[in-house]
Amino acid sequence: MLELKNVHAYYGDSHVLHGVSLCVEDGEVVGLLGRNGAGKTTTLLTIMGYVRCRDGSIAYKGQRLDGLQSYLIARCGMGFVPQERRIFPSLTVRENLTVGERRAGRGRWRLKDIFDIFPNLGERQKNLGCHLSGGEQQMLAIARALMLDPSMLLLDEPSEGLAPMIVEKIVQVLREVKNKGLPILLIEQNLGTALKLADRHYILSKGEICYRGTSAELEADETVKRQYLGVYAGEAAGGQGQAPRQTTV
Repeated sequence: MLELKNVHAYYGDSHVLHGVSLCVEDGEVVGLLGRNGAGKTTTLLTIMGYVRCRDGSIAYKGQRLDGLQSYLIARCGMGFVPQERRIFPSLTVRENLTVGERRAGRGRWRLKDIFDIFPNLGERQKNLGCHLSGGEQQMLAIARALMLDPSMLLLDEPSEGLAPMIVEKIVQVLREVKNKGLPILLIEQNLGTALKLADRHYILSKGEICYRGTSAELEADETVKRQYLGVYAGEAAGGQGQAPRQTTV
């Protein structure tokens, strides 16, 4: 469905992605892992056209995406939830969701569907975005992407800074999304969360793919986890990834 072949990307003269190749098939969740600065976010930004693919190719459902403007890539079915969430703080929850709603009856996601899997948002639909907790803002960002009726989701660290209880809610929601057949490319530094959600994983190191394997294979490979993720034996099972971060609810 989504295929990157030998993708190279730059920030100015700085060569950031060095021949990245990966694929996401229909209906699966794929984790993109690695330490800070490995090139994970740049990979998503390159897929979305915010960073230019200097060499190589990016194709989605057989259509080339590299060279297209970002809004055209979104129209091809890519739903992008950035790390910063970027909700509209001065709009209500309901307004945030409906501002980009797919029109003409073509969308598979309606407000009722969203509120079914995000009951907290249904209860707070009249609240302004700026009055939501960090966890609720993350849920709103994911829900807003779904309202655009994507055929694939790109998620950049959906659990960042959230309390474990809220992370578990996010995991449950994303499992429901996966069960509806929506493929996901997931950046996640919390290895425990990634292992719960993803079918397969790629690990980036210094802009290159250095590992690929299933969740079971990665969970069993202590050498890879220690070398490329800084995770030691037993840590992933407890939901730990790299350095602890301040958490919010």
